[in-house]
Amino acid sequence: MSEFWLISAPSDKENLQALERMNTVTSKSNLSYNTKFSIPDFKVGTLDSLVGLSDELGKLDTFAESLIKRMAQSVVEVMEDSKGKVPENLLANGGLKEKLKCLKIDLTSFVTHFEWDMAKYPAKQPLVSVVDTLAKQLAQIETDLKSRTAAYNTLKTNLENLEKKSMGNLFTRTLSDIVSKEDFVLDSEYLVTLLVIVPKPSYAQWQKTYESLSDMVVPRSTKLIAEDNEGGLFTVTLFRKVIDDFKTKAKENKFTVREFYYDEKEIKREREELSRLLSDKKQQYQTSCVALKKGSSTFPDHKVQVTPLGNPDRPAAGQTDRERESEGEGEGPLLRWLKVNFSEAFIAWIHIKALRVFVESVLRSSRPPRFSARRTVIQKWPVSLFWHIPLQKNPVTSLTSDPKYFIPLSFTVLSGVS
Repeated sequence: MSEFWLISAPSDKENLQALERMNTVTSKSNLSYNTKFSIPDFKVGTLDSLVGLSDELGKLDTFAESLIKRMAQSVVEVMEDSKGKVPENLLANGGLKEKLKCLKIDLTSFVTHFEWDMAKYPAKQPLVSVVDTLAKQLAQIETDLKSRTAAYNTLKTNLENLEKKSMGNLFTRTLSDIVSKEDFVLDSEYLVTLLVIVPKPSYAQWQKTYESLSDMVVPRSTKLIAEDNEGGLFTVTLFRKVIDDFKTKAKENKFTVREFYYDEKEIKREREELSRLLSDKKQQYQTSCVALKKGSSTFPDHKVQVTPLGNPDRPAAGQTDRERESEGEGEGPLLRWLKVNFSEAFIAWIHIKALRVFVESVLRSSRPPRFSARRTVIQKWPVSLFWHIPLQKNPVTSLTSDPKYFIPLSFTVLSGVS
């Protein structure tokens, strides 16, 4: 995070000497890095219009800063597992030299080497028109940001809702990613397969007693199909007419019959929906795009490891997405949009700073500007203050105490973004 001060001063000999003294003192004391901040001459207009623009630019400045912070925070959220790479994705396009306009540079360098963009914001236009162009540009970016982040948040919410079904233990989580068609007796008029959760210490007891818990239990029909830290999920096949009796006896022995009906269409629909949402989130929004293996079922990471048994082709419910997906590199549309428009918004924000310096300079001097080439941007070093300068007369204080000199703007780049 960098802090900047913008200083404006008339370009007469006495004032320029004061600026030079300030540059010399701050440089020797290693308090700051000072550079020129070039601003073109604009069509000033009337005093009333400048007063109105001063108020409008103050509001636009605050709005622009808020917008770029929101966009930076959106980049942080979208990149998720790559937060360490966020700074390299928050850059400004060009701004150093005309031949380097296509290059992306860091935000501090853009400010310290600022050049007014005559193509986007012609200085020959009235100031009101330039400000209106900036305001419309930022308003459009904000509108697009709201719609795109709303779509992203909706996707995240839908995905989280499905992921919640796959979290927890065998008593609460969905079983659609654990069971398979082969685990059940289906389409039988007389037989039905139940799922029973058995505590781990009671495995042996279950094997010895399940056939005698009720009449008409099919011998040797139990099978362990999954387990977590607390217990295992067993199948058992019996006649339909003894279901209630079996449930009662199982409960007495601390075995829990899990209510579950195997619906192949519903399970397929749930798997496809989850795979689609995961694919959309990865491929459309994240830095590290992934292409799901064609025809595979994809499920989120789980807090509780649940391991399906007996079917090596079925994915483990605790297996991570990274292990079940083929990896690819690229940028999704949202991240690309954020990078491009963050740059546009940041560049517009610094142009607004330049306009505020110009307007306040004219209002303060009450005469046509003759100091446009002598505005200075001061990049303060961390935890350094100018009144620490070891001189009897602080050159910065001497400048700002004169009504012809002032520091109308101090700002930081990307404060508040985590």
